[in-house]
Amino acid sequence: MAKKPESLSFEQSLNELETIVSSLEQGEVSLDDALKQFERGIKLVRQSQAKLEQAQQKVSILLDDTDTLAPLKLED
Repeated sequence: MAKKPESLSFEQSLNELETIVSSLEQGEVSLDDALKQFERGIKLVRQSQAKLEQAQQKVSILLDDTDTLAPLKLED
């Protein structure tokens, strides 16, 4: 059984999405399988998007922290 999207790394999700897209583009999948793959792809996209948003928030927090630090001045 496939891992839950939330347990996959961002890179693993992208790799699986590429596989799903390739499979669907070939058109040799039954309608039921195509719908299952599409549903899985949507879940992977949503989870990946959430991971990207979390990373963006972390970067913003880090940048804000560095902006608020007073620059050190060396005494002559």
